[in-house]
Amino acid sequence: MSHKRSGLLSGLIVGLLAGLVCAAGLGAAVLFQQSLPSAMMDFGGGVPISLALSLLIAALVALAIGAVRPSSLLLLPVAALYAGGAVMAGQITGSAVMIGAALRTPSANRVAGLSDVTWPTFTSGLRDALALYGAPLSESWAAWLFIAVAALGAFLLVAFRVVRVRRARRAEEAAAAEAEETREPEYRAPFEPAQQPVPKPTADLFTPRNPARD
Repeated sequence: MSHKRSGLLSGLIVGLLAGLVCAAGLGAAVLFQQSLPSAMMDFGGGVPISLALSLLIAALVALAIGAVRPSSLLLLPVAALYAGGAVMAGQITGSAVMIGAALRTPSANRVAGLSDVTWPTFTSGLRDALALYGAPLSESWAAWLFIAVAALGAFLLVAFRVVRVRRARRAEEAAAAEAEETREPEYRAPFEPAQQPVPKPTADLFTPRNPARD
């Protein structure tokens, strides 16, 4: 019965792991964005690169969930939640580390690095990062756009995968049912009994004969 499993539990687990990895990766991208060429970050106000990262997160989450051959429709909103949550968590995490590093060692030209990725640095800048991230959500459409692109992309990709898996399983079941119906019945002679007679034991020279039976 393993071929009929919905893949719901497996999809929830691998999707969550993929979302956490994507959040960590986006947080690292936010943290080290100051090291990137200014032309790349200034192009389109940073919107194109943020959209590309959102689509990448959507694809990674969808691929992780799709790898378990899911057929449950419940994984569609879950994939959207994981991808959108990864975008939010990644941006907040990277911003928190940057702010925490700036609070600990204030410097105008200081660039955050791997040495700043610590729990005290993260917690010290988390409150300011949440406030900094909450303002664009209430005032601008750009922050919502990145979340929506990731969520919608993951939703559509997982929906495409689920539809294909369900269609393939219906085709397999239909082929099996057709093969069962078209299978020829076992040939039996007109006077052949339904059950073969039990063969009589061979005669044994050392066994006394029963006159009543013989």
